[in-house]
Amino acid sequence: MITEVAEEFRDALPDGGVLLGLDLGTKTIGIAFCDAGWSFATAGKTLAKGKFGKDKAALEALIAERGVKGLVIGLPLNMDGTAGPRAQASRAFGRNLAVLNLPVLLWDERWSTTSAERAMIAQDFSRAKRAEKIDSHAAAIILQGAIDRLAGGIL
Repeated sequence: MITEVAEEFRDALPDGGVLLGLDLGTKTIGIAFCDAGWSFATAGKTLAKGKFGKDKAALEALIAERGVKGLVIGLPLNMDGTAGPRAQASRAFGRNLAVLNLPVLLWDERWSTTSAERAMIAQDFSRAKRAEKIDSHAAAIILQGAIDRLAGGIL
């Protein structure tokens, strides 16, 4: 199941469970995880993006290692809410991950990278550290927004 509707995603996971958040870039994939109770998201690592088969294998390993029950993929909509080429690429990536048989939520990620950068500056990350970790921190912001909505029941 792939959806942009939080309620549908939540209904597919009535018992909660660990979620994997993804921030898809052109060169990297930012990774984040949340706890099984959907309270907090934590930045993970950043994967170098390659061919889909390689990316899928890396994600499968993380899913198995952490017991992931669902995926939240950042959906980079334009500021006016329309979908451009990057949003279409995220939707295609989600459809391709359907072979993993996990529910997928496509979550509006507008401002996630900016928010991550501001938070990292506030924590006094160097430019080099920010460049290295920005995608995983953006994935955590995407995932936190989704779980706040899912766990709070505000739909």
